[in-house]
Amino acid sequence: MEEIKILIVDDHPVVREGIGSMLKRQPDFRIVGEACNGLEAVEKARELSPDVVLMDLRMPELDGVEAIKRIKEEKPEVKFIILTTYSDDEYIFKGIAAGARAYLLKDAPRDELFKAIRAVSRGESLIQPIVASRVLDKLAELSRKTPLAETLSEREVEVLRLMASGESNKDIADKLSITQSTVKTHITSIFQKLNVTTRTEAVTTALKRGIIQL
Repeated sequence: MEEIKILIVDDHPVVREGIGSMLKRQPDFRIVGEACNGLEAVEKARELSPDVVLMDLRMPELDGVEAIKRIKEEKPEVKFIILTTYSDDEYIFKGIAAGARAYLLKDAPRDELFKAIRAVSRGESLIQPIVASRVLDKLAELSRKTPLAETLSEREVEVLRLMASGESNKDIADKLSITQSTVKTHITSIFQKLNVTTRTEAVTTALKRGIIQL
């Protein structure tokens, strides 16, 4: 059985002791060290080269998100599990964006923590169901606000280019050999997909996202 080296990072000694005591009972886990803040975590990761770091988020000196970023710069092979009491969207997304492969709340069942450590050490990801639902809700919200450029059809992109050139609906219809009614339908669809309400906003948004170029 391959051994998994673990670094525990939390600013509360009782929490570190409790987690360490629990993990030591697993034959494939080895606690290589502990850290009480983000700066110490960076130093210990550099010194001990753990496979997995259990990282709290809110700590003195340096928070968990910044600690993950710094460790990743020096040791990209290290895997991170955020183990925290915070389920706020802001913390979730910052933690995942920084490079965490798992996000668990401290009240998660111990078996779920064991499973997460083993999964992350293999290069997999695991997000607690209650957190995963928040992630999916946020992604759905973002997709409504900022649709991907790929959602525009080729014809809609053509209409956008002509709009950017200042062409009227009639001119666009003539150049594309379609009716003005069809042009209006395309423009309505473009507005919905880009989440805008005017031609100027549509063109500006399309330029910013690289959908069209002048």
